Amino acid sequence: MTAALTLLYKLLPLYVTVILGWLAGRFPQARGSHIAGIMMYIITPSVVFAGVMRAPLSPEVIALPFLILGLCSLIGYAHLLLARRWVGDASANLIPLAVGTGNTGYLGIPVALLLFGEQGLSIYILCMLGTVLYENSVGFYLAARGRYSVADCLRKMSRLPSLYGFFLAVALNLGGIGIPALFEPLFDNLRGAYSVFGMMIIGMSILSFRGLAGNLRFTALAFFGKFITWPLVALLFWWLDSQGPQLYDRQVYQAIFLVSITPIAANTVVIATLLDLEPAQVAGSALLSTLVALFSIPLMIALFIGA
Repeated sequence: MTAALTLLYKLLPLYVTVILGWLAGRFPQARGSHIAGIMMYIITPSVVFAGVMRAPLSPEVIALPFLILGLCSLIGYAHLLLARRWVGDASANLIPLAVGTGNTGYLGIPVALLLFGEQGLSIYILCMLGTVLYENSVGFYLAARGRYSVADCLRKMSRLPSLYGFFLAVALNLGGIGIPALFEPLFDNLRGAYSVFGMMIIGMSILSFRGLAGNLRFTALAFFGKFITWPLVALLFWWLDSQGPQLYDRQVYQAIFLVSITPIAANTVVIATLLDLEPAQVAGSALLSTLVALFSIPLMIALFIGA
C-alpha cells in the first residue's frame, strides 16, 4: 500500500497538466483541434515506431499487440450494441473507443516506468500498441460510422500513419536495424510530448466545468466498460493462461492488467475532435474517468499487482 501511495503522489503532475490544458483553452483560447492533428499524424506514430524498434521481438511478443487488439474489439463491439439501445444519440458510436482502449500512453507509460522499470516498460509498450492498433482501426471505424459511410470510414482509416509505423518498425527490428544513436534523443522528446500534449488536450476540450458528465447514460456506460468490464477481462485472461497453456509470464499479465485499468483514452477526445462527433461529451467523461483513476489505479495495483 505504501508503494500505491507513492504512485498516487507521482501521478499528480499529470493531473496538473490537465489543468494547464484547461487554462490554455480558457484564456489563450487554444483548442484541442489545434493539437489533435499533430498528435494523430506525427507524435503518436513516432512513439509507436520507437516502442517497437526498441522491443525484443519474438513470435509470442509480436502477438501481444494483436491479442490486445482482439480483446479491445470484443469489449468495444459488445458495448456498442448496448450503447445503440441505451445512449440515445450520436455519441453512442464513441462508446467502443471509450471502453475498448484507455489512456495507456499519456498516463500508462509513466506509471509502467514507475512500476516495471525500463525493461518491463518495453513489454508494456507492446501491449499498449494493441490499443493504438485498435484506436486506428476497429475503434476509429466504429466511431466514424456515427457520421460517415463505410467507404469514407475505410478511406479515413487508411490514412492513419500509426498502423504503417507499427509494421515498418516490426520489419526493421526483425531485420536487425535499430534507431541511429543520433535520433534517440528526438524519439525520447517525442515520448515526453506524447504524455504532455495528450493530457493537456483533455483540459483544452473542457470549456466549462459545468455539466462534465453531459449525457449521463454515455458516461455511466463508458465507466462500466472501462472500470469493470475491461479489468475483469484482463483478470480472466490472466487466470486462464496461467492455469492452462502458460504462453506468457507474470510480467505480461501485469502489463495487460495495467492497460485495463487506465481511464478513458485522451485519444478518444482527439478522434472525437477530428470527427467533430460530440468532443465535449467525450472530454468531460474522459476527465471524470481520469479523476477517478487518480485513486482507482493505486488501489487496483495494490490489490492485484502488489507493487
